[in-house]
Amino acid sequence: MKNYHKLLEDILEFGEDVNDRTGTGTRSIFGYQMRFNLQDGFPAVTTKRLAWKSVVAELLWFLEGSTDERRLAELTFKENRLSLSKKQTIWTANADKQGKDLGYHNGSMRKELGPVYGSQWRNFNGDDQIKTIIGQIKNNPDSRRIILSAWNPPEIDKMALPPCHTFAQFRVYNGRLSCQMYQRSADAFLGVPFNIASYALLTHIIARHCGLEVGEFVHTIGDAHIYNDHFDQVKEQLSRDHYPLPELEINPTFKLDLNDTYFRIDEIKSFKLTNYLHHDTIKANMAV
Repeated sequence: MKNYHKLLEDILEFGEDVNDRTGTGTRSIFGYQMRFNLQDGFPAVTTKRLAWKSVVAELLWFLEGSTDERRLAELTFKENRLSLSKKQTIWTANADKQGKDLGYHNGSMRKELGPVYGSQWRNFNGDDQIKTIIGQIKNNPDSRRIILSAWNPPEIDKMALPPCHTFAQFRVYNGRLSCQMYQRSADAFLGVPFNIASYALLTHIIARHCGLEVGEFVHTIGDAHIYNDHFDQVKEQLSRDHYPLPELEINPTFKLDLNDTYFRIDEIKSFKLTNYLHHDTIKANMAV
């Protein structure tokens, strides 16, 4: 994960100080790329603790096609929503602010976000993109058109949060599946480690489903930024030494059933990081 530290260093040294939508202010650079060889270990940040359960729960939520934040809460906390009224997820603030402002249902049992990632992945203008790309990988692995898009222009203004990770391209070389994801906007301190882990996990899941090994995850970013109130936290993280990368272990019983994708409420237990050594969590506010 040294290339992730290099991103933070480059933003601090070469970034431009600019205003942003949230009013917090950022230091930003435009156009950046990192590469992670998934054969070398799972790219989980080690200089702070990765919120692994939240990574897994959100990805499963996307794969279900759900846009209800309370369903994400169920997957995250492994409990029925009846007992989760006071529990928050990484999407709660967006549901309670932008989702509510858009007029969507917002109560203790359901918090609608509009046609965000899960909706686009599983029903992009009628197309189940996850089924489509898996079919392409299995039947035409040499294709350069294996694209997963979350950016649907006619529906952007209906989303509680327009997609930051807008599309991904998958490519098969010699029995190994690689993924390149383009992210239009990236919170380098809070969001990027989460995004790296999420798409690396997605690559593992799809590769496993298609009988392939994993190759690389390539992370291409448009606007990479550090919020002004994260500078101290970033400097603390950069002062820490790296640990070896962990390995991903997927329970052999896990199955991606594309005809009935509704995961068990405790499905996150199917995914473990083994030998995951990490420094302590570094807390920071999320700009909404």
